Amino acid sequence: MARREGTLENVVIESLEFFKKRRVLITGHTGFKGTWLTRILLLAGAEIIGYSLDPPTCPSLYALTDTGSRIRSIHGDVRSFGSLNETLYDFKPEIVFHLAAQPIVRLSYDEPMDTYSTNVMGTVHILEAIRKSSSVRSFVNITTDKVYENREWIWGYRENETLCGFDPYSNSKSCSEMVTSSYRNSFFSDPDSTAISTARSGNVIGGGDFAQDRIIPDCVRAIAAGRELLLRNPHSIRPYQHVLECLSGYLLLAMKQFEEKSYEGPYNFGPDEDGCVSTGTLVQMVFKEWGAGTWRIQGDGGPHEASFLKLDCSKAKNILEWRPKWNIQQAVAKTLIWTQGYLSGENVDDLTDRQIMDYFNI
Repeated sequence: MARREGTLENVVIESLEFFKKRRVLITGHTGFKGTWLTRILLLAGAEIIGYSLDPPTCPSLYALTDTGSRIRSIHGDVRSFGSLNETLYDFKPEIVFHLAAQPIVRLSYDEPMDTYSTNVMGTVHILEAIRKSSSVRSFVNITTDKVYENREWIWGYRENETLCGFDPYSNSKSCSEMVTSSYRNSFFSDPDSTAISTARSGNVIGGGDFAQDRIIPDCVRAIAAGRELLLRNPHSIRPYQHVLECLSGYLLLAMKQFEEKSYEGPYNFGPDEDGCVSTGTLVQMVFKEWGAGTWRIQGDGGPHEASFLKLDCSKAKNILEWRPKWNIQQAVAKTLIWTQGYLSGENVDDLTDRQIMDYFNI
């Protein structure tokens, strides 16, 4: 892998080289983030096992690529402890990324029990399986920026702020954070035990996201259908970032704490100041970049959503030497390049891997 001059680039490249021939387990590998993470680790030369239900959307990035044929994929539910525990016993992973979740806020209002059982007990089950495992040295639980008690502050939330998500999804992820903290304190406090961390990222965008209630996929669907996009809360401000930004942080954290347990703990991975924009601003950027599209405010605002949310990522920047590489304009452009390539019939594996290689300077 070629290297560029500069501390940040060297740290990022080092994190990829670290994963060569490492045994890595990814829960939720069939999801949007999970597929991108799997593709990165395949390029890095890792030995990967995925544990997940079927892809949550149709189409899906996972199904559109050859990812499933290149890894060992287990169809399993994180709510089934026996199956999950058996997978860790058989595969003996060194590193675990826990992404399996019910991730949609509006769906969590419709299905709160499923949301809590997946996001909370799923966390208990993976941590219990790790507790019984002798192979895992590094565990990263992926949560969300919405775990914080939102006070509509204009400054970013830090990792030591109060955790208390409002809606069932956000609250279940707050619970997942507390479960992880309890297990770290109760069962993994020994210096030689598994390093345990949580990663809280901003709102991610990127090619291959086909989920409902996601801004850019909704924009693309509206353009394709020749209709106006209906926006519930165009003035809500969120920390938007390309999916590769937070994934680079997860990889770096997993590597650092594998090598030195003192790096463990909660971390924010979000964009710089320019990435904190309103939903309406993001939509305007997408339509301008695409060259088409209109929107209007929807009369029904829907269930409660925070008006302002921003992360303070000083800890990740200072301790892990992590920093975002693509600003919001670049993130939108990369997302639409992928999307337009996919719609024009380009090879999805090539589209995805080219952007990974570009980001990591491979």
